[in-house]
Amino acid sequence: MLRNLGWVSAGVTALAVGVVVGRELRERYKFNRRTPYDAYAHAGDPMTDVECGVGI
Repeated sequence: MLRNLGWVSAGVTALAVGVVVGRELRERYKFNRRTPYDAYAHAGDPMTDVECGVGI
């Protein structure tokens, strides 16, 4: 029983690491494939929740 619990724990750990690494690789791929139009994608949107200030 304890051996099976160890294998399940190792499998869940490997799955979690794979999800984290996959998400990071996907974000890096998307970041490197940006176009100049992405910078202006929301240029005409109304600004409702804008915080302007220097901050503390």
